[in-house]
Amino acid sequence: MREYLNFYLNGKWEEPTGSRTWDVINPATEAVAGRIAMGEIEDVNRAVAAARRAFPSWSRTTREERLALLGRIIEVYQTRFNDMCAAISEEMGAPLWAAEKVQAAAPLGQLNIAMEVLKNYKFEELRGSTMIQREPIGVCGLISPWNFPVILMMAKVAPAIATGCTMVLKPSEYSPFSAQILAEILDKAEVPPGVFNMVNGDGVTVGAALSSHPDIDMISFTGSTRAGVDVAVKAASTVKRVHQELGGKSPNIILDDADFEKAVAAGMQGVMFNSGQTCLAPTRMLVPQSRMAEVTNIVWRVAANFNPGKPTENTFMGPVVNERQWTRIQELIGKGIEEGATLVIGGTGKPAGLEQGYYVKPTVFANVTNDMTIAREEIFGPVLAILGYDNVEDAIRIANDTSYGLSAYVQGGNMDRVREVGGRIRAGQVTLNASALDIDLTAPFGGYKQSGNGREWGEIGFEAFLEMKALIGYEPAAASLQPSRSGND
Repeated sequence: MREYLNFYLNGKWEEPTGSRTWDVINPATEAVAGRIAMGEIEDVNRAVAAARRAFPSWSRTTREERLALLGRIIEVYQTRFNDMCAAISEEMGAPLWAAEKVQAAAPLGQLNIAMEVLKNYKFEELRGSTMIQREPIGVCGLISPWNFPVILMMAKVAPAIATGCTMVLKPSEYSPFSAQILAEILDKAEVPPGVFNMVNGDGVTVGAALSSHPDIDMISFTGSTRAGVDVAVKAASTVKRVHQELGGKSPNIILDDADFEKAVAAGMQGVMFNSGQTCLAPTRMLVPQSRMAEVTNIVWRVAANFNPGKPTENTFMGPVVNERQWTRIQELIGKGIEEGATLVIGGTGKPAGLEQGYYVKPTVFANVTNDMTIAREEIFGPVLAILGYDNVEDAIRIANDTSYGLSAYVQGGNMDRVREVGGRIRAGQVTLNASALDIDLTAPFGGYKQSGNGREWGEIGFEAFLEMKALIGYEPAAASLQPSRSGND
């Protein structure tokens, strides 16, 4: 059993000020897999103080120094890759293949992208006589979720390091094993003391303390819209920057000239991957009303591809992360049945043979209308709602009729038409003729409306961690360089 009872503060592993601990449950077995210390406000104060002390020197490091550090992090990460895969699979039930090929692999890509961006990033740009400077914003509070633990931590940590910020990370208490390994990697890579700090804990204590702390200059939060609102409210009194990537209820418009076999299967894959615990999952599939029966027949044919199983087996889906999440998904599946949607596959209860563990049946509803609960709320489980539309204008209307706007998908045969429809969807990312697993880590990631504000990933992801300064008169105006002349000359 793992025990992680210290916090990473100022380059050292330090004991917490309090005595609270948290049992980490393996969602595949429902057994205790480890124990972590839970932070208190004083632990946050210590971490923030360390980051504040480190900021003046770290913020003035050269591009080359930060590139060298990122290179060392990549080297150490590669030596701990198998440890990271095992931790992710154990703490959140990810199948080993998914941990290896996606969950633990993508952060290496993020680090490499951060290095490539940093090599040529314009921190200074002369515009006329004014120098525009982009400088590190300061001490950053980073709050990350459990569903893609390392990917979503690295989306914050890598650009923070690259831009010269210092930080305090609060990982999810449901996925602390991978965060511990990440901290060990950064320590081994010789991140200077105070640049990176980590305090485990819950949102009510550690998250709230970070959000409201007067010495935190910026909060980067990924999680639910409800929790994001709370973070923003607590941050408001100190007028710090709040960067949020929140929930989604992404539409997947399948146009009438699409390859329906391919499009429906890809849409289901995007929903069922990671047991549906994906903010950009295409959970609302929009199909021509006249072809609803055809679509449900395809669902039946491909459903077996997504059967859940134990993470150690060659299975597409593992369990969901915890009992609370399992219970909420069951309630929402029941709500779909109650409100009159057609249950095509799945339903309530656990899959046969998987009574132990938080397993959910892959579930698909047809004949869903956009006013039903399962079409409005983010379920965060392997549940797909299929809605019918009358024409393309109707599809676009339904797609945009949501409080979210994180991502969307459009699939069709005529690429000009696909592009035109995609351009009319109000979402931060719109994927054209590809699946939710086709991720571009250089593309800006973030949402419209209640899906958050700001963007992560790639070059745009640096901007959240930078302040802009204008040095007016940096270059004297040409006219001022000419000698003055009087009328008597």
